[in-house]
Amino acid sequence: FRLVESGGGVVKAGGSLKLSCETSGFGQSRYDLSWYRQFPGREREFVATIASVTGYRRYADAVRGRFTISRTDLKNTFDLQMDNLNPDDTATYYCHARFRQSESWGRGTQVTVSS
Repeated sequence: FRLVESGGGVVKAGGSLKLSCETSGFGQSRYDLSWYRQFPGREREFVATIASVTGYRRYADAVRGRFTISRTDLKNTFDLQMDNLNPDDTATYYCHARFRQSESWGRGTQVTVSS
């Protein structure tokens, strides 16, 4: 199954961006949906997740209070609203879906925050 990110770009510090992930080829509603990011030369790290059924949300400490994850299962999309961005948020952002042993990643979208 397939995940495709969109919405990345360049923004000034203090600004906002909204990333979207469009899913296809599977029933999104059963999946836990997440966003990760990767800085150059570093391992991919967790950003936010939203659980299936309950909609429970969890965030990394670095983004809590600034980023909001949401999902629209009827449209097979989920989003990451990013507010009050700072240069430390500059990274490639990946969407991820997992259900039991099945998982998939998007190819990533670049977010650059200028100071």
